[in-house]
Amino acid sequence: MTSPTTDSDTKTNQKGAGRPWYREPYMWMVFGLPLLAVIGSVTSAVISVKVMANDPVLDRTLPKAVVLDPELLEKLTPEQRALLEKSVAPARQARNHAASPELPKSQ
Repeated sequence: MTSPTTDSDTKTNQKGAGRPWYREPYMWMVFGLPLLAVIGSVTSAVISVKVMANDPVLDRTLPKAVVLDPELLEKLTPEQRALLEKSVAPARQARNHAASPELPKSQ
C-alpha cells in the first residue's frame, strides 16, 4: 500500500522551483558558454579589422624571369658560370633545402 503524498513531499520533489532563473547553474551553461563564444568571435573580428586595416594587399603577379646574357656567359669560367646560373635559379630548385638537405639533380 502506498502512503499519501503531503505538501512537504511535493516541495522536495520540485527541487529549485522557487529559485530565480539566475540562480540555476545549468542556465549559465546553456546561455553563458555560447554567449562567451559570440563575444570572443566579435572581439577577434574587431581586433583583426583594426590591426589589419593598414596592412596592404600583396601583389600576386609573378616576377619576370631572369634571362642571362649569352655573351656574358661565354666570358665566364665554368665555375663562375655555374655560380651565376645557380644564383638565378628558382628557390624551389636551388635554395629551398631547409626541409631536405639534398641538392636537386641538375637538369
